[in-house]
Order: sequence, then C-alpha cells, then structure tokens
Amino acid sequence: MKHPAPDPPPPPAGGILWETAGDVRSLLALPAAFVLQVAHPAVGAGVDDHSVFRTDPWGRGQRSLTSVLRWVYGGEAAAEEGRRLRRLHRTIQGTDAGGRRYHALTPAYYAWVHATGYPVARYARRYFARPFTPGEDERFYAEWLMVGRILGIHDRDMPRTTAEFWPYYRAMLDQEVGRNAVVDELTARDRAVPPPPGHPALRLLWPALRPALTRVLRFLSIGLLPPEAREAVGLPWTPRQERRLRRVAVLVRWLAPRLPERLRYLPLARRARTAARLR
Repeated sequence: MKHPAPDPPPPPAGGILWETAGDVRSLLALPAAFVLQVAHPAVGAGVDDHSVFRTDPWGRGQRSLTSVLRWVYGGEAAAEEGRRLRRLHRTIQGTDAGGRRYHALTPAYYAWVHATGYPVARYARRYFARPFTPGEDERFYAEWLMVGRILGIHDRDMPRTTAEFWPYYRAMLDQEVGRNAVVDELTARDRAVPPPPGHPALRLLWPALRPALTRVLRFLSIGLLPPEAREAVGLPWTPRQERRLRRVAVLVRWLAPRLPERLRYLPLARRARTAARLR
C-alpha cells in the first residue's frame, strides 16, 4: 500500500521569512506584487473575470494577507492552507484578452503568481530595510521555494536557485508581461475603491479620503516595482517620484526597527513568534 507523501514543511522559525513576512513593512510591497502578477495576461484575465477585488477589496486583501502569513507562520496548518487555495482555484478558467485559454492552476501561470513575490520583496527591502547580503538572498529564495511547495508548485516549475531565477524572470518580462486593463485599473489615479465595511464614520468621510488612498496605492504599486518590471509593464515613474519615495523610505527605515514587536509584527506573525520563543 502506497502511503501519501508527507506535507511539505513551512519555512523554519527564525529564518529569513520568519523575520520579514509578518513585519508591517511587508504591507507596503503588496500592491506592487499584485500589479506584477496581473501583468501576465492569463493572471490578469483570471482576476478580471473571477476576483472580487473591485467589489470587496478590503475583504480580499485581508484574506490574501492571512493566507500569506499562514504559509510562513502556520506550522502544520500551512499545508492545509495551500490545499485550500488549490481547491479555490480549480474552477478559475476562461479566455484572456489575446484569445488564449487559461486555467488558474496551469503550472506556468500558478508559478508566476508565486514567483513575483521574490523580486518585489527584494526590491522593496532596498528602501525600507537593510538589503540582503548574498547569503541572505539565497536563503530568502530557498525559503520562498519552500512556500511554493506548500502551495503545490512542483520543483520543476520554479527556478531552483537565484542564478536560475533571473533569466526566467527576464524572459517572462520580455515575452509575457505587459500592460492590460487590470493593471490600468489598479494603478488609476481615480480608482473606484469602496469604503471599508462596518465603519460608518469612514463611509461618511470616504468621498474626501478615497482620492488620497488611491494616490498612495498608485505610488506604491508603481514605485516598488523593480525598474525592469516597471518598464516591461509600461508604467510611468519620474525622478521626482523616486525622490519622494526615498524620503518616505528614510522615515520607515528609521522608525520600524524602533517599534515594539506588538506594533512591528502583524498579529498572526506575532503570536507564532511568541509561541516559538516559549517552546
């Protein structure tokens, strides 16, 4: 009788992802990672056709963030979260803008969604924290591959090392990635974002608050894309905007390490880190 394969392990406690994924600074890079994901025509079509990012962006964002944190900090629950996501994506299929059929679990498309997290997180870190050393960069990528296995991505579908990653990434930017309607919507100056649910005061003030929020989302979505990705997608970025981002980064880089852990780490990550110290 053939026994089922054991669940893939999550990244190790005390590793690079354990230190970085739940840090509040990671939130700043999420809009750019999402833009790079949907710049792939199949992924963009899947999001356009099936996602609730327009009608429930707050709920979608919360669910996505919780899922990411479970991959890293969820322990034995990490693999089940990966299985849940695969079940969720089984019915996501259709035709992209170029007339190609897509399915969310097509290995090349599914792997791209995961792969984008590495260059975007790495680039954002150059602004908001000390850049990785070469050794840390290798460990970060190796742990990101561990997360990929939790999601059900086969080793054959992801570059195995950072040296293999960059030619793959460049080829994707040259041959697949481009600007599309979903990218334009996510980076629009006047993006239609509904107010957060359950906050009557925010709902009342939303006409005044929404324009500021959409400007911030656009700024982060474009500014934290690596320059080669920004060029491939065709998004504008000026020297003046770059100077503004660097000024913001100085403040974030100074403030974040001085925050107590209860403010610096998101709740799920903080609880897991506390539990690990008590073992």
